[in-house]
Amino acid sequence: MATDRMALLEQLGKAATDGDTDFLREGVKVLAQALMDVEVATRIGAAHGERAPDRRVTQRNGYRERRWDTRVGTIELPIPKLRDGSYFPSLLEPRRRAERALLAVVQEAYVGGVSTRRVEELVAALGISSLSKSEVSRICGALDAEVDAFRSRPLDPAGYPYLFLDALYHKVREGGRVVNMATLVAVGVSASGVRSVLGVEVAAAGGDEGTHWLPFLRSLMARGLCGVRLVVSDAHPGLVAASEATLLGAAWQRCRVHFTRNALGLVAKGAQGMVHSAIRSIFEQPDEASARAQLHRVVDGLQARFPRVADLLGSAEADLLAHFTFPAPHRRRIRSTNPQERLNKEIRRRTDVVGIFPTRTSLLRLVGMLLAEQDDEWAVGRAYFSAESMAQIDAPRSAEEVVPLLMAS
Repeated sequence: MATDRMALLEQLGKAATDGDTDFLREGVKVLAQALMDVEVATRIGAAHGERAPDRRVTQRNGYRERRWDTRVGTIELPIPKLRDGSYFPSLLEPRRRAERALLAVVQEAYVGGVSTRRVEELVAALGISSLSKSEVSRICGALDAEVDAFRSRPLDPAGYPYLFLDALYHKVREGGRVVNMATLVAVGVSASGVRSVLGVEVAAAGGDEGTHWLPFLRSLMARGLCGVRLVVSDAHPGLVAASEATLLGAAWQRCRVHFTRNALGLVAKGAQGMVHSAIRSIFEQPDEASARAQLHRVVDGLQARFPRVADLLGSAEADLLAHFTFPAPHRRRIRSTNPQERLNKEIRRRTDVVGIFPTRTSLLRLVGMLLAEQDDEWAVGRAYFSAESMAQIDAPRSAEEVVPLLMAS
């Protein structure tokens, strides 16, 4: 050990005299060699050059070079070889010491939306020259276990009265082609009023997006999804059909934002402002009876000039006003998928950096980790709705609410 101390002091003196910027890297190398010498001596039963035939079980047999990527750069590390048996340094075991930090840097950069090519450049800036694109992808693959655990975790048995369903679209390279894939996301509000990401899935190539909602919802049911009172989504036929087939007894709220966008697509641009204001007036009513009455007035007013919009509005009456049967404090947040749009915006911000994903797994890995992080933030943050207001969901409706509704009908 005295020799090791002298070597370390020599390195320190060299750095102080010459201003050697690689001093820390050399110091790590000396310490690593000292550690390996101690481990090999213990394995052999004798120190280097020591004659101990009664304790020695084997002998040294040269070295093999190994490049070691650390936080202070890439180190050429000579690893001792044994004549009988094998030796591998404990400091090189996966996810040990400095390499844990390196893996964390790479993984955090990936989850932060940095492409593998840019991650490679980032790592090179840290002084590591041997981390290739394939190595970055391999390291990022360690996140798969975390994503799988998040996607397969059991759901709260108390149930989720509100369920928001939406899909985002990404480009993925598959079968030698770049194809569009739908990333299905389910967000629920628990009985205690806390939002949670319930599940995520990437729709397989081939077929319509709607064909994938049914198995996705069934997988949520298998994990314990229950107590759903209202499903909020756009009017995608496959999604609506899947909800009706799996979530029996749940009402459906057609997203007012998606509906308005569809309605405005049926009129000339100059008239869109007027039509938009008319539709918005329906949702500004204080109760269901007033909203239904206003909807009928709007339909009558639009019938002459915009019959297609009037027919669309009349046929969607029950679905657009479903949120009025739920507690008043909840209505603004359950009449559209807008509460989920902020989450979708963050996902797009991260995934746009990547552009085209090399595999479906890489897309699910990145989006899954983003959603897992968001779920953790929601779990410790402020509740979306108060527990007291959530208890009112299944409460009987008062006569003051029922009588005006019957009169409006």
